[in-house]
Amino acid sequence: MKISIDDLRFFQVVAASETLTAASRQLGWSLPAVSKRLSALENRLHVRLVQRSTRQLVLTSEGALYAGGLDSILDQLQALEDQVTDRSAALRGTLVVQATPGLGRSHVAPLLAEFAASHPQLHLQLQTSALPLRPHRTNFDVAVHVGNPPDSSLRMRRLAQNRRVPCAAPSYLDRCGAPTDLEDLAQHDCIVLRENDGDYALWRFGDVGDPRHVRVRGLLSSNDGDIVTGWALEGHGIIMRSEWHVRPLIERGELIRVLPHITTPSADIYALLEDDGHVPRRVAKLIDHLAVRLPGRLERPA
Repeated sequence: MKISIDDLRFFQVVAASETLTAASRQLGWSLPAVSKRLSALENRLHVRLVQRSTRQLVLTSEGALYAGGLDSILDQLQALEDQVTDRSAALRGTLVVQATPGLGRSHVAPLLAEFAASHPQLHLQLQTSALPLRPHRTNFDVAVHVGNPPDSSLRMRRLAQNRRVPCAAPSYLDRCGAPTDLEDLAQHDCIVLRENDGDYALWRFGDVGDPRHVRVRGLLSSNDGDIVTGWALEGHGIIMRSEWHVRPLIERGELIRVLPHITTPSADIYALLEDDGHVPRRVAKLIDHLAVRLPGRLERPA
């Protein structure tokens, strides 16, 4: 039986994927090729690694054990390669970055393009998703995340300050009036952004010392932030969005902040990565680049 490093890296991608189809996209292979490679690996190990009886990819107990062990092996291999490589050498390899669609399109993508231009031997992949971040299925090197990290086991570095603010279009406020206190929000049409795994309709205000919250209602909700903002611009209701996203719209008068006298909690932007004790140089350099360049982009005048 001979298992190669390529086999380990192949199964690492499979184990981190929701389906074999997702693994095939990540690898750039056809689905039959992924299935054939997986079967060959199972035959060499004489164990079943993945259950085939469900649409969702489910690891067997042997598959979960194998995936957990090979993560450690590959991390040690990467650490060894970094130690023997000239620290001044060009960055090489692949970096997979995950971000939400709005932040990814507006800011992360341009910054990755800048970084790629400075490191031509490095291949960068940006994955955008409105789905909740799933740390137990990490198929990324760095995740750019807005708000409190979903898993305390992840290593994190704050990239930029941010908070969520409520706002609405002038047409909506002309028609329905502006709320003057939190309790008034219950009488307004509020457009809910369904993201992460929190209570979507529970809007939080105040700060750590004096937290406040209110449950809102409305006819419209979406997991796409651009759709939610579009509805607000059309005058359909009040939204609660990140300041980085709505500030240009507020500056142009397309949206108006409501309840400006009430503090909203921070929703800072973080870089998240596995807390495995070793950070590859290419990952550390990218995070440094994001930490230096992202705040300036977010504060740029509209």
